[in-house]
Amino acid sequence: GRRNGQCSNKRVKFATSILPSLCIGSTKAQICRQKKKRGQKKKKEQEKEEEESAMGDLLSWLFSFFLLVAVLGTILYQLMCLADLEYDYVNPYDSASRINRVVVPEFALQVALCFLHLVTGHWLMFLICLPYLYYNIKVYTDRCHLVDVTEIFNQLPWDKKVRLYKLGYLVILLAFSIFWMVWSIVDE
Repeated sequence: GRRNGQCSNKRVKFATSILPSLCIGSTKAQICRQKKKRGQKKKKEQEKEEEESAMGDLLSWLFSFFLLVAVLGTILYQLMCLADLEYDYVNPYDSASRINRVVVPEFALQVALCFLHLVTGHWLMFLICLPYLYYNIKVYTDRCHLVDVTEIFNQLPWDKKVRLYKLGYLVILLAFSIFWMVWSIVDE
């Protein structure tokens, strides 16, 4: 009987020594599975955030592109009005009123474009836009932004030259914007 008692005690000791390790092993496996699941969730969340970030970046470049096209349109419209005036297709009053009507919206579009680049973190484009914005602000604060009807023929060569420089600057800015937009599409 004693032998059976010792055997049964050994079996109990053996069973109690193995069972906790089995339980610990199973909880380790569960913990490992949970960690893998958490890691996969985090990875999926990061991928989703990257996709949303890339989509937001693309949308900001598209919006920037359309703002630039709008500013280019106002500059081209002003150049056409000046060319019409130069070739006597339009009288000075009509030409001056047409140009003056779009000058302030041009400035507002440029401010919106600079602000967009600042907010979205496109620092290089923001810095490239700053000289043009500074020029517009300086002209506006000096009250030289409107075309004077009585002096329009005397200022015609200068006004055309200024608008042609603006046009060239905006075309370069548009090329940069298209480059960065394509870069953000390819980078996705």
